[in-house]
Amino acid sequence: MTKDFLETPLLDILSQSAHRKHAAFYAPGHKQGKGISHKIRDLIGQQVFQADLPELPELDNLFASVGAIAAAQELAAQTFGATKTWFLINGSTSGIIAAILATCGMGEKIILPRNIHQSAIAGLILSGAIPIFINPEYDPQEELAYNVTPAAVKQALEQHPDTKAVMMLHPTYQGICSDLKAIADITHSYQIPLLVDEAHGAHFTFHADLPPSAMSLGADLTVQSTHKTLSSMTQSSMLHLQGNRVCSQRISKALQLVQSTSPSYLLLASLDAARQQMATEGKELMNQAIALANQARHKIAEIPKLSVLNPQIQPGCHYCDPTRLTINVSQLGITGFEADEILHEQLNVTCELPLLKHLTFIISLGNTQEDIQQLIAACETLTSLALSFQLSALSYRIKPYQGQLSAITPRQAYFMSTETVQIEQAGDRLCGELICPYPPGIPVLMPGEVITSEVVNYLKQIVAAGGTITGCNDPRLRTIQTLK
Repeated sequence: MTKDFLETPLLDILSQSAHRKHAAFYAPGHKQGKGISHKIRDLIGQQVFQADLPELPELDNLFASVGAIAAAQELAAQTFGATKTWFLINGSTSGIIAAILATCGMGEKIILPRNIHQSAIAGLILSGAIPIFINPEYDPQEELAYNVTPAAVKQALEQHPDTKAVMMLHPTYQGICSDLKAIADITHSYQIPLLVDEAHGAHFTFHADLPPSAMSLGADLTVQSTHKTLSSMTQSSMLHLQGNRVCSQRISKALQLVQSTSPSYLLLASLDAARQQMATEGKELMNQAIALANQARHKIAEIPKLSVLNPQIQPGCHYCDPTRLTINVSQLGITGFEADEILHEQLNVTCELPLLKHLTFIISLGNTQEDIQQLIAACETLTSLALSFQLSALSYRIKPYQGQLSAITPRQAYFMSTETVQIEQAGDRLCGELICPYPPGIPVLMPGEVITSEVVNYLKQIVAAGGTITGCNDPRLRTIQTLK
């Protein structure tokens, strides 16, 4: 390992600036914590505010980096196997939008999986691109969407050879990865770029027992939420680029549209620190996370009426992240939302994602042996509590993400006039808003899609089960916005 990988150029210069004695006559207004509310001081202390600094001369500029930020981003590119890396302080959302803006213009086509994150829909609206959706493979037994097959991508490209880019998920929320190498080869045979939403895969680079990273499988551009599975602060992510199929200048220009002009140096420095941590300790940290996940998986699989997702290689599942733990709770007679509420409020265990029948847990470098023991014990208690409640799980079954695109693009629909109708009268009309259970942030309906009775019933079940619906004007979903 070279000396450079041990360094944290941005973190170091921020530390120096935070401790420099000077009179501050610049934003932010708290002046290194001197003016903060006593309530926030009691919660997190004053010290963190000392490093909450703006773009001072020595701290470089995120949109024209030549100093510490440039050095930190170059080290990140080397660590994650990219040619160039950009730090993101508006989350992976900004990176996904920028990727679409940099590759697709008004009326141009992009191929995406239908279970794409809502940030990609925002990219479609802002760019005016036309989505060509591919349905992911579906496991009817587990009632979970997996990933997209190479054959589906090939078929879509044969039908739409004028497509400008392909965007894939790697992995899904449950850690399911497609055969991305085959998809990259197919995509590149059309001389177009493969963009990858790798928000949940920033850790893949650092251990052979994890799925290969998107960069190593041939992706041209990938966006990773460094905060989701590594140790940077919430809202901090990275965009990686390799090759010349995507113009780096267009990426930079797009990021200027979707990132704050007042970037947080705390977030930027946390990316620098997380990169250095993984470059020096990554394999050891991932060893620990994988071992803890395997322990939890084996113990919970032995608990009656709980089953653990353990998919084998099949269409739509070429790799599976061993640090992602998904438990099916349907045999308990309760929904995933009810199970999540019990775990969170009574047993002090909180999952990442509740669904109608499943709970998904992220096990990362920050988890401990004590966490795993508490999770196992909570699952055992959950079983006995649920049986005593004698609740009834929802029996409604639907293949998710079944909205039907109309001839109206997401951008056109977004800017059209809408009207409010009762949800029962919305069938076969065109949706005028983005309706999205959150998490996972995957839209069930988007502007311009046909509202089917099946989707309406599915959304009603989500609300009845205690799920949260975002993006809609009426979160209780008694009414819905449709296009006039």
